[in-house]
Amino acid sequence: MNHFDQYNMKLSQFKFRLPEELIAQYPSPYREDARLMVLHRKSGEIEHKLVRDMVAYFGEGDVFVFNDTKVFPARLYAKKEKTMANIEIFLLRELNHNLRYWDVLVDPARKIRIGNKLFLDEDTTIVGEVIDNTTSRGRTIRFLTDYDNSEFKQYLYSLGNMPLPKYIRRPMEEDTKVEFEKVFPDMTVDELDEERYQTVFADKIGAVAAPAAGLHFSKQLLKRLEIVGAEIEFVTSHMSLGNFRAIDVEDLTKHKMESEQFMIPQKTADAITKAHSNQTRVCAVGTEVMRAMEHVAGIDGQIKPYDGWTNKFIFPPYDFTVANAFFVNFYFPQSPQLLMVAAFGGFENTMRAYNEAVEQGYRFGDYGDAMLIVD
Repeated sequence: MNHFDQYNMKLSQFKFRLPEELIAQYPSPYREDARLMVLHRKSGEIEHKLVRDMVAYFGEGDVFVFNDTKVFPARLYAKKEKTMANIEIFLLRELNHNLRYWDVLVDPARKIRIGNKLFLDEDTTIVGEVIDNTTSRGRTIRFLTDYDNSEFKQYLYSLGNMPLPKYIRRPMEEDTKVEFEKVFPDMTVDELDEERYQTVFADKIGAVAAPAAGLHFSKQLLKRLEIVGAEIEFVTSHMSLGNFRAIDVEDLTKHKMESEQFMIPQKTADAITKAHSNQTRVCAVGTEVMRAMEHVAGIDGQIKPYDGWTNKFIFPPYDFTVANAFFVNFYFPQSPQLLMVAAFGGFENTMRAYNEAVEQGYRFGDYGDAMLIVD
């Protein structure tokens, strides 16, 4: 790629062939058992490992920054008044706690108009009243109920399901069922998702999608990192669906990301400052962690505590100033996440690595395999 091309990158340059069978429908049997591709961005060398092997690349004074957001059961099913048609409600964000206003997506959207009421349970103890339109499938809903505010949210969440991505489709035919029971003998599918579509360090509720890179880390793996001297720190970035919306413009400078709420505590900022002073590694775990840190980074890469929102869109070319290692999943063609990975790993390195991942049968998506990018 010549100098001119890399400064005028287009969406079409991030296409690659992804066979459907490589989109992971289930996690690996154990979190750290997923495959790991290690990309050395300076040399372009690629190694094939397991996630548990990553400890060998880190040591005393290195800092891992994880996202401690917690996924809430955002997918609900309701009946429309009068017709009793089945409607999916996907909770996006709470707008007003006292008034019980929420922004949601509804499907099928064409059937839902302002004034419609949606019954969430058989006893109609919670009714959603549509009070406004937002995006193409979006609505603002006011929930009507006799529950007080604390009981209401608890009951609302009890009706919901883990918001798995739509690309996870599981026809439980007999051979699939037998295979599932062999790998996960003590769990139903729902129990598996409740446990594994959540990080072991999930703490602050607010995400409608899991921070997928963090799903690979078990308590044992975190302990092994601490034993070699690495420090574990957190930011909170509440993943929104906007992070996964398709880019629909060829000119990347014209794409607008939706805002996401995030928070960086003083302790994490101090740990990063110390790592920079000692010239040790700072590893961002997941694209949302990298975006949060880069949003607040100064020219020298130092960051300060922050509590706010970001719509930062990172694509090549981009000079990263905070992290010098990046742990991520394998993302889909032309996705915002892939563009950020390519900005960090280098366009040619990353696309070559992705083509090799396809050839080697790596699994893609939230339940897929992982990549570690180091110098």
